[in-house]
Amino acid sequence: MNKMIELYPIWLRIWHWFNAGNFLLLLLSGMVLHFPEATLGILSFPTARMLHNLCGVLMAVGYGIYLINSMLTRNWRHYLPEHKGFVPRMLAQIRFYAVDIFQGKPQPFPPTVCAKFNPLQQVTYLGVMFGLVPVLVVTGILFLFPEYAPDQILDRGGIWPLALLHQATAALLTAFLVGHIYLATAGETPASEFRKMLTGEQIRDDA
Repeated sequence: MNKMIELYPIWLRIWHWFNAGNFLLLLLSGMVLHFPEATLGILSFPTARMLHNLCGVLMAVGYGIYLINSMLTRNWRHYLPEHKGFVPRMLAQIRFYAVDIFQGKPQPFPPTVCAKFNPLQQVTYLGVMFGLVPVLVVTGILFLFPEYAPDQILDRGGIWPLALLHQATAALLTAFLVGHIYLATAGETPASEFRKMLTGEQIRDDA
């Protein structure tokens, strides 16, 4: 008899919600730092700066823990798209989100123990977790310790390119967050995917 496996282990769920809360606080404090007039005095500038620095450090620590656990549990393998037949599978997934979902058709690639993510999720999460997040963490650390930042980049002061890169990366991650939340409502019910990330979701190991 095949055993039941937790699709989202407890360490991943704790990290997921910890990281989500951290990112929202970073987004709020970052908006106060850059657009204080538009944020209606939600936070004072010194409080926003302290909160941004604290949450940035917590995000960096959390990301390090995520990487270590992903290596130890081989969670990283779920992010790697299977090369063979990738394009047809990607097109099928895009068609599902664009057309089939509104006709009540089932997911073409439901999660399994061996393949937790669909092809579109794999490509997106791979870029986010191993591209955008490291850039955000590294540029944030260099902001916190500017003495370690390059003196010059492209014949200009070293800080301003880092600032542009940090803000552009934060904007892309914010866009990802909006899309992530929207697509999370595309499960069997609008709340089912959120429930899975809270309970872990037990599925049968058919491997």
